[in-house]
Amino acid sequence: MWKLSRKTLLAGKTSLSSNTAAVTAQYCHSSVKSETAVPQIPSTADVVIIGGGSAGCHTLYHLAKRGVKAVLLERAKLTAGTTWHTAGLIWRLRPNDVDIQLLNNSRNMLTQLEEDTGCDPGWIQNGGIFIAHTEKRLDEYRRLATVGNALGIENHILGPEETQKLFPLLDPKSFIGALYSPGDGVVDPAMLCTALTRGAVQKGGRVIENCNVTDLLVEDTSKGKKLVGVATPYGNIKTKTVVNATGVWGRDLVQKHGSYLPLIPMKHSYIISETIPGVRGIPNIRDHDYSTYFRIQGDAICMGGYEPNPIILEPVAKDFHFGLYDLDWSLFDVHLNGAIKLCPSYGNYGVKSTICGPESFTPDHKPLMGPDNVINGLYHNCGFNSAGMMFGGGCGEQTALWIINGKPDLAMFSFDLRRFTVAQNRDTQWIRERSHESYAKNYSMVFKYDQALAGRNFQKDPLHEDMLAQNAFMEEKQGWERPGFFMKQKAEVLPYDWYGCYGNTRHAESAYEEALEGGLKYSEFSDHHKLIGEEALACRNAAAIFNMSYFCKLVMSGPDAQKAADWIFSANTNREANKTVYTCLLNSSGGVEADVTVSRLNSGTGAVHDPQFTGQGYYIVAGGASAYYTYSTLLAELRQKGFNVTIRDVTNDLGVISIQGPRSRDILQRIIDCDLSNENIPPNGTQVTSVKCPTSKGEQVGVRVLRVSFVGELGYELHVPKEHCSAVYQSLLAVGKPDGVRNAGYRALYSLSSEKGYHLWSFDLRPDDTPIEAGLSFTCRKNGDYKGKTAIDRQRNEGIRRRLVYLTLNEQVPIWGLEGVYRNGEAVGFLRRAEYGYALGKSIGQAYVSRKDGEIIDNDYVTQGTYEVDILGKRYKAECHLRSPFDPEGKRILGIY
Repeated sequence: MWKLSRKTLLAGKTSLSSNTAAVTAQYCHSSVKSETAVPQIPSTADVVIIGGGSAGCHTLYHLAKRGVKAVLLERAKLTAGTTWHTAGLIWRLRPNDVDIQLLNNSRNMLTQLEEDTGCDPGWIQNGGIFIAHTEKRLDEYRRLATVGNALGIENHILGPEETQKLFPLLDPKSFIGALYSPGDGVVDPAMLCTALTRGAVQKGGRVIENCNVTDLLVEDTSKGKKLVGVATPYGNIKTKTVVNATGVWGRDLVQKHGSYLPLIPMKHSYIISETIPGVRGIPNIRDHDYSTYFRIQGDAICMGGYEPNPIILEPVAKDFHFGLYDLDWSLFDVHLNGAIKLCPSYGNYGVKSTICGPESFTPDHKPLMGPDNVINGLYHNCGFNSAGMMFGGGCGEQTALWIINGKPDLAMFSFDLRRFTVAQNRDTQWIRERSHESYAKNYSMVFKYDQALAGRNFQKDPLHEDMLAQNAFMEEKQGWERPGFFMKQKAEVLPYDWYGCYGNTRHAESAYEEALEGGLKYSEFSDHHKLIGEEALACRNAAAIFNMSYFCKLVMSGPDAQKAADWIFSANTNREANKTVYTCLLNSSGGVEADVTVSRLNSGTGAVHDPQFTGQGYYIVAGGASAYYTYSTLLAELRQKGFNVTIRDVTNDLGVISIQGPRSRDILQRIIDCDLSNENIPPNGTQVTSVKCPTSKGEQVGVRVLRVSFVGELGYELHVPKEHCSAVYQSLLAVGKPDGVRNAGYRALYSLSSEKGYHLWSFDLRPDDTPIEAGLSFTCRKNGDYKGKTAIDRQRNEGIRRRLVYLTLNEQVPIWGLEGVYRNGEAVGFLRRAEYGYALGKSIGQAYVSRKDGEIIDNDYVTQGTYEVDILGKRYKAECHLRSPFDPEGKRILGIY
């Protein structure tokens, strides 16, 4: 039992009162030298950072370190808001390589900060331990261990007794194992912000406290809204660049200008124990299963976690600088109970103080970063989901690089604000639902095929009801519902209409959740492995229909359409109107911002009989999961270059029905009103035509047919006006039945594409990968200029230091991605993408491999090594291929079987 009762806690002075908070604030800032009298506002600044918490201070430091004259404005004192009361834990091992790199960058910066600034940042490297109570949780930690090893993060899988030696309070009988990372630790927020700002000021940065930004100064231009400065009570500052680092107040700053952030504040709590003998210097603990963490603070322990029923706050008052809320013990009990189960002796010590403050949370528990969707010149670095100290250094550096170079140097899509659509950002109810669930699931195991339950059915494509009628198990991507696979039995295997209610709890009676659970595995194949294989093999041997309606569909038109296409796209798009070109959009370093198909349009034809289209133009199709990012990237580049073109998103107007496989041509020919022969529509050909729909009394429906494939088979895409999608789909299904056509979902689609060696953007093709490294040099023309060409030419001439390879396993074991790759016993990379290739009959993964010495990598280096893949701590022999072994000559896509 607790030494102090709840009644004593609440009645006495053990809670951190407002007076204590003020004293704490005074202590936090006693060594911060900043401008605190009547602020002297500069008239101009290269960059203005709004917010003096972890995110703002890190951004200022990294800008100043690179010679940028930046000014940080804080309306109260540094660390006010949420930073001052953070626990300050630094854990680096996560199920995402970019997260790990960002966290490792934060940690490495902390180890160097005192040397760089002469100021102690309060970093304590006491290590971190993840506790596992089940074998499945331990498998998750083994996955983290393998990618950690591949990225150079020291870690160890320990048994209970070994773990107890590091943390003596643990009951070794209460858990089965642990993951130990000795390089992790904890940082003091006040000391850190002092060191950051002092270092920034030494390099020309400025810090102005007690200076509120009352508004952003924005002008309307022909290229959209442009930032020109900020307004304060003491005068305006002219600037072209502002960083919003205001945390829980982040959305309030921009909403009046028509920009919206998917961010909400919630209460987040922890308690500080009385002195506990023997805890000083021992590692921090995170027990995901018991929803508990221990943060060592001197001779005491800070304890908290993520409860399943968090409290959403109304907008936090602007003057809530160092305030706190009363802790709700009925919510906090889940952490308390878990802590005592794990460490029974912990319950013998009293509570010195309680901390319950506001934190900002987002729908996917990732920060909001990068350029604003509406205001040119505005960047965001907020929404850190109580992990601002952990991610602060890495994200502050990426924000600085974003501003200076126009792009970060890591693949930041999962942090980029543009991962959400405008509709999602504007919908407060959806944001609340998804953020609520994300908070509650923060300590849940992370599986490749897990799905959110809250906020579902936000966006439905024209074939949604048809998919449900075919027993589709639906998945969600960027707000859209799409079929993952198709169940055989007739059951309501669909998400409840959870848009408009909170869906953070699971229901045992739900057929959807039962099917979902069957795919949440580490050491075994999914329960749906065989079913998905049947869909994949139907595509390889007969024909399969894929609903790809949520794919991004854009029309770019206008007098400068050709000039714009020449600059934006790496391939030659100046082709005849019956040709579809696969191409990349590159950044200035040659990294792939998007891969798309582009079809030149005849004047007056449009994407599919588009009456709004006139003049030169292109029909652009991109993946749906990154649709808004692709659109925004295109639009920003068009505006920056000043091309006289317009770009319209027609995604909601059109469905996409894809039929793929050896019998696809014969089936489609039965209803389409054009000749599908190689002579009339060769590979990558396109044509506007019509389809006869027997299911709609023979109605003729205008469509655009593209002979393209995402799976490596003879196949076609039909781009259909939304009102006719169901009729076309039903007709295709009916006429294909004698040939064994069947529905196939995205699980099969991704398996097929990986098996063929095609790319999936944001996995094995990202903004930090170039086409040369990815084996896509054919998409980069040698004549003419385009964005990123200088970097591409340099790699062609000088060689590359890493390249994409394909690894297959002969043993029947599942791989999910992030598994470490070893060449001759030495780590050379990790799997970016992993699937089971059903036609190959084995698992296949893609990895970028590099040499330890950083030298040029060639084909001989790749092919002459002996390879292994680390799966849950065991290494399996692998065969390495320069290209996928499935149909390496590409005959199937030509219709040669």
